[in-house]
Amino acid sequence: MAIIELQQLSKSYWVYQKREGVRASLRSLFRRDYRAVHAVRGIDLTVEQGEFVAFLGPNGAGKTTTLKLLSGVLTPTAGQARVMQHVPWKRENAYRRRFALVMGQKNQLWWDLPAQESFRLHQHIYRIDRAQFRQTLDELTVLLGVTKLLQQPVRELSLGERMKMELIAALLHSPEVLFLDEPTIGLDVVAQHNIQRFLKYYQQKRRITILLTSHYMKDVSALCKRVVIIADGRIHYDGSLSGIVDRFSGHKIVTLQLAEGQDPTHLDRFGSVVEVEPPKARLRVERRRVPAVMAALLNAYAVEDVAVEDPPLEEVIAEVFLQADDAAAAAATAALPAGPR
Repeated sequence: MAIIELQQLSKSYWVYQKREGVRASLRSLFRRDYRAVHAVRGIDLTVEQGEFVAFLGPNGAGKTTTLKLLSGVLTPTAGQARVMQHVPWKRENAYRRRFALVMGQKNQLWWDLPAQESFRLHQHIYRIDRAQFRQTLDELTVLLGVTKLLQQPVRELSLGERMKMELIAALLHSPEVLFLDEPTIGLDVVAQHNIQRFLKYYQQKRRITILLTSHYMKDVSALCKRVVIIADGRIHYDGSLSGIVDRFSGHKIVTLQLAEGQDPTHLDRFGSVVEVEPPKARLRVERRRVPAVMAALLNAYAVEDVAVEDPPLEEVIAEVFLQADDAAAAAATAALPAGPR
């Protein structure tokens, strides 16, 4: 069953363009120049119940704008959206009680109060039964390991501890849909891992639908099977995580462990040399050439060990972003009026 449905959803802004100089400043008192910013450009998307979907894109791609549209913070310029059969920007109380939005760069907890005080406020806002509230709070604090921190002012918590509290606040009313906007931004490796482990367990247990934006590919690979890539306000890919590598990466990484005394100087004739630290070497080889290159390498060198791998996900995603930027630049150039003849 579809939980999130987007049809030609668009959002544009008019941004004031301030010019330099006194004359331009005086002119702006009477006439201001504005520039249209198309944050989201007619995207179509369907997310089924219980899916954990990564929503990826470079800065300014339209990810956060889309989440704000889905949570009702913004109203679209055009198009339609339904989340659990609700139109988000109508801001119905019945809808607000069924979803939650967590933004890694925004706080929803009172800074100078202990987190448990903010949690009690959420209990009253969402009208959570006292017994249910206590049961849910106990479960979440134990899972996240923050039971002893509930009485500590939020400002005294570490970044990782604060993010755990933010997640608890978002999940107290047991939402059916969770929007996560970079929940692990700025966290250390241990804190990231703890958040990932909790989200994976909670989502599998409750079967809630989660839409995640993140710049950390470890979040994506650890949590999501489906990936949606947005750039320049348009969706450029919607499919499996493994399918990204197959579609957008035209090469493999070959790692060689050469036998003692072997000279890796001329490895560039087999592929693009990524790194050489004798006796190890790494090559970038076109996918279609891997079998032939492997045969040639084993014939030319004494090899003690070899590994053939896909390139890191970060590299593949970066390549997708570059292709999307190139496509956007080409479209913008084609839209320019023809010059004089």
